[in-house]
Formats: sequence, C-alpha cells, structure tokens
Amino acid sequence: MIPITEYAGKDVAVYGLGRTGLAAARALKAGKARVHAWDDSEETRARAEAAGIPLSDLNKRDWQSFAALVLSPGIPYRFPQPHRLVRLAQMTNVPVVGDMELFARAVQQLPERGRPKVIGITGTNGKSTTTALIGHILTECGMDARIGGNIGTGVLDMAPLHANACYVLELSSYQLDLVKSLHCDVAVMLNVSPDHLDRHGGMKGYVDAKRRIFLNQQPGDTAIIAVDDTITQTLAMDLSARGGVRVTQVSSEFALGRGVSAINGNLFDSLSGNALRVGDLTEAPALPGRHNHQNAAAAYAACRALGIDPARIYAAIQSFPGLAHRMEQVGEIDGVRFVNDSKATNAQAAEQALRAYPKVYWIAGGVPKAEGIGPLSGLFKRVAKAYLIGDAADAFARTIDDAIPCEKSGTLEKAVSAAYRDAKASGDESPIVLLSPACASFDQFKDFEARGDAFRHIVEDIGGNALVKVMKESA
Repeated sequence: MIPITEYAGKDVAVYGLGRTGLAAARALKAGKARVHAWDDSEETRARAEAAGIPLSDLNKRDWQSFAALVLSPGIPYRFPQPHRLVRLAQMTNVPVVGDMELFARAVQQLPERGRPKVIGITGTNGKSTTTALIGHILTECGMDARIGGNIGTGVLDMAPLHANACYVLELSSYQLDLVKSLHCDVAVMLNVSPDHLDRHGGMKGYVDAKRRIFLNQQPGDTAIIAVDDTITQTLAMDLSARGGVRVTQVSSEFALGRGVSAINGNLFDSLSGNALRVGDLTEAPALPGRHNHQNAAAAYAACRALGIDPARIYAAIQSFPGLAHRMEQVGEIDGVRFVNDSKATNAQAAEQALRAYPKVYWIAGGVPKAEGIGPLSGLFKRVAKAYLIGDAADAFARTIDDAIPCEKSGTLEKAVSAAYRDAKASGDESPIVLLSPACASFDQFKDFEARGDAFRHIVEDIGGNALVKVMKESA
C-alpha cells in the first residue's frame, strides 16, 4: 500500500467502493485521514465495511467539512452530466480527485533522487497487454517493476514508493480525466478510436483526456506514440513541434526512418537512424497479430527509453505468457482450438482478433457499442460462421445479413456448443472458435472477465464430456 499523508487529520469523502475506491480509502486511512466512504450499492458497502472501511452516507453530510472528494473512475465526472455528489463538491468548493492524482502527488512529495520511475500506458485498445508486457520485460531484466492502475492492482494498493522501483501503470481515459499532477518518465499512447464518447462529451473530449498522459512531461522524458491512425499521427507531430520531450514513433504499419517498427512480424529498431533487426515477433506465441506487434513495438521502445539492451528486451518478449481474456487460447478439443478474446468490447478490438486468424467460428454479441459491427464487414470473409448472443443478436444479424452464415444462439453456452459442433464437422485443419464479442458484457455478465471465465468453463465442460464419450466408445 502507498499511504496518502496529504490529508492527515482531515475529512475526506470517498465515493465508489470498487477496487479503486477501496484502495484509495485504505491508503487515506493509513495516512491518518478521516475517511468517509460511500457507495450506492448496499452489497458493495457491506464488503467495504467488512474490510474495515468507515462508511458515511455522503448524501446526508455537511460538505463544508471535506478537504477532498476522491472519485472512483467509473463515476461520471463531467459527462453525460456530473454525478450528484460531484455537483455537491463543486457547489462547496471541495476539490475532486482520483486515485491516480493521489499517487502523483505522493511521488511529487519525495525528494528528486528518491522518486521511482513512472511508465504510463494508454490507448483505446492494447493498453492492458502492453502494460503487462513492459512489466514482464522489466522484471525479466532484473528491475523492480510494479504493474497496476487500470489493470490488476489499484495504484494505491501497490508496494510503497522507493527510488529503484518502476511503476508501470495502465491509464484509462476516466483516470486521466482526473489527473493534474501525474508525471510519466515514459508515456505510451497506442491508438485512439471512438469509445466511451458519452463520458467525454464526444470525440474531442475523449482525445483530450487521452493526451493528458503527456501533461507534465519534461525535457529528458520520453513520449512513445504508435502512429498507425490519423489521431495519433497528429498528436506525434504536435508534441514534436512543441519540443522538449523526446518523441519516439512506433508502428506496425510503416517502416519508420527513425523509431521502432514491426513489419510483417519483424521488429526493427531505427532509433539511431540505422535500422537494426531485433527479431521475429512470430516467435512470441502470446502476441499474435499485427495489433500485438504494435503493442510489442511500443513496449520495446519504452524499455529502450529506460536503457535496457535490445537483445534482453527481445528475449523477454519471447517469454511473455500473455493475459487472460486477450486472445487467450483456453483449450483444444478434437483439433478445435478455443480462443478467449472477451476483452474485445468494441469493434476495433474485435477487428484485431479477426485479422489474426485466416478463418474462425466467431461468437459475438452482448451490449453493443454505437458503431456495432458495421466496421468489421471487410473481415467477414475470415468468418466461417457467426454465433450471436445477448442484446446485440438481432442488430448484428441485420448487419451481417447474408454476407456469412450466422445463427442467433442467445446464450454463450449455446453459442460455444454450436460453434464447436460446426468447427469439428468442417474438416478444416485446426479450426478456431473465437469469442471476440465486439460488445460490453453487462446484459448477461458482471464484466468481460466473468464472460471470459464462463467461456473457459464451458470449453472445459465440453472437453470433459468429449473425454467421457471417447472412453465409452473405446470400452
């Protein structure tokens, strides 16, 4: 835990008691603040109280006494409209901060020579994989890497600050919206495409939130930008023109004269202006597809910015085990492979998985995003058949029309069973059943992790039943 001493002896409101809010409440309490925590969910409050977090109904409090409102990133801050407690804080001039801002201020309070390195990673897609990959590389190279933020451990639940540590932080647009003081020694921007627009008042607000990762960078710091979309290309040019910060471009689309490129699976380092072939990314089994090659190029550039030798970085990339729910192979039954890409909650993320495989039996659906799956129509030729689930089933079926065979399975269990049946009967060599929903999960599951776990369990059940069948037939 990182104790937050800034509010010692003061009253602090904490609203939203999920992973982030609980970590903030614990850190403030450890720093001797008087914590007043609340969540609208009775079940969530009960868990917090059992964990020793002091509860107080913030709707009934006198807000004049609060030194700050610590807001969980899932709570609307500005759009579509500020949450009622945010409005109360604003009316009483109570500052609204997030966990990442508390972390940033704690780092600032340290003497210059005692500060850890902070590596921040954002982007619409790929940030979890890239964060985990950077952490893996640093750890394999003998560095004290702590991985968290929007992935895994909440930032304030991470090990205490010290000068030799590297904090590798996944940063969502919601978290970045609430930071003012965060200083990243290395800041990574992977890509930007429409997502969460309702929470940012449109595309401009979303882009503005993302670019806050570079807000406090100084000469000697490194900004790493993947220039494979027009928004990031413009951002790279703007930062380069401003000067001061070292801007490193990476790409999985273009061979860069200066930067890091991943072209046809080959990783090239041209940071010095001379291209050095580092290695073959197809030898990293947990990083299939061009989008993962972009992630690898960005992670490589981040670790090079920290002074690590190219050969050591490449060796660590090869040993990266991957992340659950991100193009994760969860089983193989009768030659049929099952890939869990439940993290693909929008069309752009699902596109990466569809591009990674020549032919799939595709399970899609859930709570659709505004763009639906229309942007994926050019990849339908890679789909042998689609199996549609959840709220999006009817709309996705209309989009697909007669472009490819599809059936409305309704539930994930029915979809997996049907896809396995068809893949097994296809005669294809190593057919793939791919869960890449292009949707949020909240119609049928708590979150994408629960959806991915359910997929894994269904596959395990099918595998068990298949084994029983084989044993009976042999008897």
